[in-house]
Amino acid sequence: MANRKIRWGIAPIGWRNDDIPEIGAENTLSHLLGDIVVARFEGTEAGGFFPEPQILNKELQLRNLKVAGKWFSSYIIRDGIASAAQAFDTHCQFLQAIGAEMAIVSEQTYSIQGLEANIFRDKPTFSKEEWKCLYEGLEELGAIAHLYGLTLAFHPHLGTGVQTKAEVDQLMAHTDPSLVSLLYDTGHAYVSDGAFLPLLDDYMDRIKHVHFKDVRSEVTDACRRDGLSFQQAFLKGMFTVPGDGCIDFTKVYRRLIRGGYDGWIVVEAEQDPNIAHPLEYALKARRYIDSYLLAGGEKQATI
Repeated sequence: MANRKIRWGIAPIGWRNDDIPEIGAENTLSHLLGDIVVARFEGTEAGGFFPEPQILNKELQLRNLKVAGKWFSSYIIRDGIASAAQAFDTHCQFLQAIGAEMAIVSEQTYSIQGLEANIFRDKPTFSKEEWKCLYEGLEELGAIAHLYGLTLAFHPHLGTGVQTKAEVDQLMAHTDPSLVSLLYDTGHAYVSDGAFLPLLDDYMDRIKHVHFKDVRSEVTDACRRDGLSFQQAFLKGMFTVPGDGCIDFTKVYRRLIRGGYDGWIVVEAEQDPNIAHPLEYALKARRYIDSYLLAGGEKQATI
C-alpha cells in the first residue's frame, strides 16, 4: 500500500470537444496546458487536436505534465479485427512516443453518441456473433497494446453497444483480464444504470483507469424526458466536474483506496466551454478534490 500512487489529471474535453470542433476552437494547446498547471493537475489525456509527439513532448516537458492516454474508436464489428488492429497499432505508436500508459478503447459500431438520436432510449445492441467478434478483437488489441508497453482500458459509453452494467458483465466474463482492462466512468455509469458503485465494487481488480464525471440530476431528468441526443444533453449541462453535481465521490474514492487502486483519476466533464469556463471548472474540481478527498473530509451523500 505504501507504494500506491494515484495521479490526478483533467481531460481536454472541458476546453475543446473532438466531436464538436467548433466549440472551444479558440482554446489552444498552450492555453489548455497552462490552465492545467494553474489548477495543479499532473496531466491530461490527449485530444484529437494535439500535435505530433515531438512538438507535444516539448510542451509537456516545459510544464512538467504527463499524458495518461488517449481515446481510440474501434470498429471491430463493422470493419473486422484485422482492420481495427492495423489502426490501433498506429494509435499505440503515438501513445508510446508521448510516454502515455493507457489506450482507451470504445467500440463504436452502431454508436449513436454522435447522432441526433435519443441517448436514453435508442442505444444499439449486438448479436451473439457480434459479441464474439468483439471479445476476440479486444483481446487482439490488448495484445498489441502490450507490445508497446500500454494497457488497454475499455470504456463503457452512453449510446454504444457496451453501456450498461449487464453489458459490461458480459464483456468482462468473456475477455482475458490480462489483455482487456476496464475504464470506470462515474458519469456514464450513473446516467446509464442509475447507480455508479456496483460497477466499481464488482470490477475493482479490472479497473485500470478512472474518469471522475459528475452529473446534474435535474438536468439529466429533463433531458431524459425530452428524449435528447448525447450531444444535446451534455450541451444542456448534464455533466459537470466533481463537487458540482449529485455524485458523492467520497464513496468512490474510499473504495478505490481500499482496493489499492494505482493509476490515473482523470476529471472529465463534457460541457460547452463558452458557458462553463474551463479554468473556473478545473479550479472547482481541484477545490473539491483537496477539501473532500485528499483532506479526508466528507460531503453529504445525495444519491
